[in-house]
Amino acid sequence: MYDNSCKYLIETYPADFAAWLIGKPVNLTELKPTELVSEPIRADSLLLQGGDVVLQVEFQTQPDPTMPRRMADYFLRIHKKFPEKQVKQVVIYLRSSRSPLVRQTQFQSQGMTHCFEVVRLWEQPRSLFWEMPGLLPLAILSQAAEVDAVATLQAIQNRIEEIVPDGGMQRNLAAATAILAGLKLESDVIQQVMRSRTMRESTFYQAILEEGRQEGRQEGLQEGLQEGEKRGIKKGMQKGYVRLLRKIVPFLQSAGMPIAPVLNLAGVTLEELEGQEEDDDSEMGESANP
Repeated sequence: MYDNSCKYLIETYPADFAAWLIGKPVNLTELKPTELVSEPIRADSLLLQGGDVVLQVEFQTQPDPTMPRRMADYFLRIHKKFPEKQVKQVVIYLRSSRSPLVRQTQFQSQGMTHCFEVVRLWEQPRSLFWEMPGLLPLAILSQAAEVDAVATLQAIQNRIEEIVPDGGMQRNLAAATAILAGLKLESDVIQQVMRSRTMRESTFYQAILEEGRQEGRQEGLQEGLQEGEKRGIKKGMQKGYVRLLRKIVPFLQSAGMPIAPVLNLAGVTLEELEGQEEDDDSEMGESANP
């Protein structure tokens, strides 16, 4: 969910991210991971190219001990595909952490050294994100939010209305801000500050719901086919929806967004969802102890 919000921002406002991460105006277009040779880069790695540069951005909520090796691997594959271009790699950590892993900026092995950049959002000043619409939602994870997250969230809401004239874009930016705010604040606090109706009307929020529908259908159909009966297909689709709901409902709640549309889609209540989770746990226990 947090990755989706960040990807939405950089795909919608590539010039803002280019000015921030590359330091100059570059017209960026997205590269698909499958455009690279060999094994494709992970789907959650964002690649953009423009002019003489390829930008790779990794958004991380948690420290990852494999990150240096991955970045070195990605660099070699990107460089092989675009040998004439500069490769700019940036890992952006979203959630505040004291782990030494979030300060690793190079990979070393048997004489090979590869360096990449790291941005820890909680160390960045709010002013860095304040003048560009595409960066505004990230301000909720900045230095200012470490001091007063509620005041920062309110200021972002006001700032979006000040510098973004289009109502649709305002709603999308508000939705992205609310989701990222879930890393700092409880859902009831976010609801008090943000306008839930405004977020519900955003195309970005609707895209999240549609993604949930598609994943639920696919997962349910696959499980149903494995059971091999029409009844199994129906039951499998239901299980697919339920499993997906367990992933996305906590994120929607933390962002102060309504969960009723998603629950209605699967035909279950929140109480039934929690009850089915207990039933699944029991089934797992039985299968583990024949």
